[in-house]
Amino acid sequence: MRVISGDSLNAIEGPGWHNGPMAETVPPLSSVPSPARSAAKPLSAPQKALRKLGLVRPIDLALHLPLRYEDETRIIRLADAREGEPAQIEGVVTGAEITLRPRRQLLVTLNDGSDSCTLRFFSFYPSHQKTLSVGARIRARGELRGGFLGWTMMHPSFHAAGGELPNALTPVYPTSAGLPQAYLRRAVVAGLNRAELSDTIPPDALADCPGLRAPGDSRPWSLREALRFLHHPAPDVPLAALEDRSHPAWQRLKAEELLAQQLSQYRAKQERAGLRAPMLPARPGGLHEQLLAVLPFQLTAAQRRVSEDIARDLARPVPMHRLLQGDVGSGKTVVAALAATVAIDAGWQCALWRRLKSWPSSTSASWWAGSRPCWRRWAKPWPGSPAARKRKSARPCWRKFPVARQRWWWVPTLSFRSRCGSSGWRSR
Repeated sequence: MRVISGDSLNAIEGPGWHNGPMAETVPPLSSVPSPARSAAKPLSAPQKALRKLGLVRPIDLALHLPLRYEDETRIIRLADAREGEPAQIEGVVTGAEITLRPRRQLLVTLNDGSDSCTLRFFSFYPSHQKTLSVGARIRARGELRGGFLGWTMMHPSFHAAGGELPNALTPVYPTSAGLPQAYLRRAVVAGLNRAELSDTIPPDALADCPGLRAPGDSRPWSLREALRFLHHPAPDVPLAALEDRSHPAWQRLKAEELLAQQLSQYRAKQERAGLRAPMLPARPGGLHEQLLAVLPFQLTAAQRRVSEDIARDLARPVPMHRLLQGDVGSGKTVVAALAATVAIDAGWQCALWRRLKSWPSSTSASWWAGSRPCWRRWAKPWPGSPAARKRKSARPCWRKFPVARQRWWWVPTLSFRSRCGSSGWRSR
């Protein structure tokens, strides 16, 4: 896959629309300069903007999909236009003047033979004034507004009239400062022609998906066909199907993204399967069963099922990859405590962290009161003087830790020494 250099994008730059779309032209590959010359030449502002957006390779440009579309395939007469809708008109400039009140602006009167429209520009250049001189025939596109003074367009896109109308909808891409739409459209066209867009999904695998088929066609869309259509859709396609992304071309890209996501998840799962972790089997008659015996309540069916699943994961020789999710008061803390007892029985240390506001004091008091005999039985004193051992005795204690944004978290720390004699903290 070849990388589109800065000069390759500069080579396809040319004259076109002012403040609006322009006709796409694909440059010949022979006009692309060599990497040695492009490396020596400094990048222009649009080229830097492309790199800032991450549009460096041809595939990056091919996958830079439009936000919306503009219909420039037809010209609407002012007599048939509707207020508040975008329209493309063509006519002769009958007046052009610069007024200074209430602010400096350029007012251009355009007549298409059926009615007149005032084009209003607050930002303009001498080149704009030359193109919009009296007697020139231009083509403008913008949102029509009505009023006492007739039709008005604010900052429309315009260019000199002439030439054939486009045969596809004009895409509007996500962009940034210093990157005009006309430049970006030409870069995307060049990327589409040079990117490797071979299908990653066999056509037979998509045969049973009717939502991926083109209208009137029995075969599903290919990746190249879907991308080319989305960048240059036909004018008879409903804009609603393109905007809500329900068109079969959009569905084809969604299938491609879902496949890529599933493959990445499967690859990550295989990499985790290659890792190794200590096996922590639950010991019969150990802390796990003792804690269940002293709890002042019975576990629900969901709590028992989740506790058994976590215990099976701890007994495996691979790292556990599990997320425990539940509403407030559903019993997540007791499930964590049961998992901690399995680790403590295997000779590891555990610490339960929780936020003070998310756990009522009454609940914490009853929970610790019921489970305290279980914890104290297996607790071992820390080394040091008798006073230090008394202060650091293995009992639940509340400690205050500062975290980001000046929030304080109260942590019930269980200071258990490892049964294997190690005093270091370990995590599974």
